[in-house]
Amino acid sequence: MRHIIIDTDTASDDAIALIMALRAPGVIVDAITIVSGNVAVAQGSVNARIVLDLCGAAVPVFEGADRPLVKPRADASYFHGIDGLGDAGFPAPVHGVAPGHGAVELVRRFGEAPGAIDLVTLGPLTNVALALRLEPRLAQWVRHCTIMGGNPGGIGNVTPAAEYNIWCDPEAAAIVLESGMAITLVGWDLSRDAACLDQADMARLRGSPHEAARFAMACSETALRAATGTQAEPGLPLPDPVAMAVALDDRIVTDRVDARVAVPTDGYARGATLVDLLGVAGGDNSDPAWRHAEPGIDVIRRIDIGGFKSMLFAAVERD
Repeated sequence: MRHIIIDTDTASDDAIALIMALRAPGVIVDAITIVSGNVAVAQGSVNARIVLDLCGAAVPVFEGADRPLVKPRADASYFHGIDGLGDAGFPAPVHGVAPGHGAVELVRRFGEAPGAIDLVTLGPLTNVALALRLEPRLAQWVRHCTIMGGNPGGIGNVTPAAEYNIWCDPEAAAIVLESGMAITLVGWDLSRDAACLDQADMARLRGSPHEAARFAMACSETALRAATGTQAEPGLPLPDPVAMAVALDDRIVTDRVDARVAVPTDGYARGATLVDLLGVAGGDNSDPAWRHAEPGIDVIRRIDIGGFKSMLFAAVERD
């Protein structure tokens, strides 16, 4: 069995990604840690526990960082709704919160099983950065880390230069990407265009006899309106489920590259993910952001969209 820990700022697409992980064959979710991002930590915790109740799963949930390392907190209620789940009025969770801080729990759990557990991050990287500050050896203890974040394709969704998760806490992202951890970076752009759920996909979810499928669409209606209204998407983009699909079975990856990735922490490009595809960074004239950039970040450039959607529907159309 493969073991993973998920760090998330649970909103609508995070919730769907959690369902995928909890129902993946051969996978055990050891813990979920919550970080400030789409919603406040307490609300992200509630949302994760709603998903656990839906799936009948007994996984400990640990609340973590309630703000970025440096910049002020900024949520995404404009996209996911005030509660992060589209304000659909889901019942309060029965599943409780585990005692302890998310960052401390990351250090403890990976330290007890070095090289045996994968990490999947679906939100800002504050918890992981704090854990690395507490224990730099965490970078070697994590077997592999899949990050949903960044915009290697060059199009930002919160500024022209930056994707939301990295922009929320670019200082934390820089710490993680420079840590030497084995990392796969899955940018938000992989969920756009043809990867969006189309009208037939969404009708299938809305009319499904399976509770998890109906939940997946119900919690995403606000995000759908935001994506089609403000980002001109043709349907519902699901960045976190795309990243989770890559983490669970990277056979859906059709194009990837190992490259250095830098995150500027100030200026117009603050929070961008700059990918050195041609190996031109690092010389005397390079921006300081490249100074500590690690080589060998696994940057995903294309996925098998049909394979991704098959994984998604297989997860939500189960009883």
